[in-house]
Amino acid sequence: MTLEKRRVVVTGVGAVTPLGNTAEETWEALCKGESGVGEITRFDASAFSTRICAEVKGFEPEKYIEKKELKKMDTFIHYAIGASIMALENAHLEITEANAARTGVIIGCGMGGLATIERYHATLLERGPRRISPFFVPMIITNMASGQVSMYVGAQGPNSCTTTACAAASHAIGDAFKIIQRGDADIMITGGTESVITPLAIAGFGSMKALSTRNDDPKRASRPFDRDRDGFVMGEGAGILILEELEAAKRRGARIYAEIVGYGMSGDAYHMTMPDPEARGVVRCIKMALDDAGVQPEEVGYINAHGTSTPYNDKHETLAIKKVFGEHAYRLAVSSTKSMTGHLLGAAGGVEGIFTALAIYHGILPPTINYEHPDPECDLDYVPLYARNTKVKVALSNSFGFGGTNATLVFREYEG
Repeated sequence: MTLEKRRVVVTGVGAVTPLGNTAEETWEALCKGESGVGEITRFDASAFSTRICAEVKGFEPEKYIEKKELKKMDTFIHYAIGASIMALENAHLEITEANAARTGVIIGCGMGGLATIERYHATLLERGPRRISPFFVPMIITNMASGQVSMYVGAQGPNSCTTTACAAASHAIGDAFKIIQRGDADIMITGGTESVITPLAIAGFGSMKALSTRNDDPKRASRPFDRDRDGFVMGEGAGILILEELEAAKRRGARIYAEIVGYGMSGDAYHMTMPDPEARGVVRCIKMALDDAGVQPEEVGYINAHGTSTPYNDKHETLAIKKVFGEHAYRLAVSSTKSMTGHLLGAAGGVEGIFTALAIYHGILPPTINYEHPDPECDLDYVPLYARNTKVKVALSNSFGFGGTNATLVFREYEG
């Protein structure tokens, strides 16, 4: 006997990004086509080949975390707690004794507390092992974002973390969706967080030639699908969604941004960092998500692309879209919001999941800014330069990570 799958909806969003310290600020800036990219201020980057990034600006973690606790946490945890509290407030949802055991947390993160690792490594070398904080390990491990959020809000249900590079947040959202769908929880706090604008990360990605070196023009450096793209721009922040079982959300009169209806995941089994030139893994991933959702390709109106602004990723994602959607690929809209936020690595799918749900809810498709020179291999409708008022019923969010890991989420307009 096959049990009917429970329906899952998005009822709250919270974000800390280079475009704003709330989801509302971020969405407003996104629709205006603003860029969050600028010069690196976290450290002296004058000797680096890349001297630009997309930093969070003016975030005040003490609004959400007691001052005495702040120093026990890395910045990626600060962002996760702040965005989670904002998402619960946005959903008008309180975790109580009655619902705590049915409320879970899954937050993805790619690299954890790298800034803390760098700082304490220097301390170890300069001052010795006795100067290492007893909070060092809990500060750096990726699952402490989920752990600390669960403690701060009192969520006693499933508690986990996905660490799948740049697909981490989308895998977290997909896994949270499935947990509710199969009945293991009624509410999930989910998304991603990351903060690794550090000397070691910038040097490491720079040595791979993955980062843009358009240092003299930061706001135009992230240019997904554009012929002159030269690499991604490092970003940071957190994006958190509140997922709820539909009937529970309806009973409390919740606002519903969108319904999440499908999730696909696959592996390229090709190369540690390069995408498969035939895009076979991505094609399988998108098809799996559509099949899970019961959605036909021609029903999709918008795709929030992974769209990193790297030469290989953009053309191979374009190829995958063409293979899945055929002629319909030229009728749907595709945009990369990384043109404005930069690439938030493990947090990317969280903020982009929010953008995809809000695009459906508001009937506005965010643009791909800096798309000025068409690339013959990237010839779809990338919503260039300006946001577009267009109502879509079904939208996808794509995320792909090093190691050849892929994730696709399918969102649908909620029709009560």
